[in-house]
Amino acid sequence: QVQLVESGGGLVQAGGSLRLSCAASGRTFSTFTVAWFRQAPGKEREFVAGVTFNGAIYYGDSAKGRFTASRDNAKTTVYLQMNSLKPEDTAVYYCHEVSGIGWRPTNDYWGQGTQVTVSA
Repeated sequence: QVQLVESGGGLVQAGGSLRLSCAASGRTFSTFTVAWFRQAPGKEREFVAGVTFNGAIYYGDSAKGRFTASRDNAKTTVYLQMNSLKPEDTAVYYCHEVSGIGWRPTNDYWGQGTQVTVSA
């Protein structure tokens, strides 16, 4: 079973940047696909970006043009570089193993995530 731990969140002003990390363990990293999701208070969890096991990258509408996802197989880590942050990006960000480019989580367990707060 894969264990994923998010880090890198924080408080930033609008227009600023953050880089989130998702450290993986428990299974051969290069065999699974990972996605970033976020959930703001009172809203549904939404897909942000995904990186497939073979390095293909996809973005949700909210991330296009501002966020960059990547993976480092040697470090067994997936990253989310977020630039030009907006107050509406404020949310808890999670990474999760997904079953493919439908971005369906492989189980119902969600970690603690990492809080991103963007001030106006």
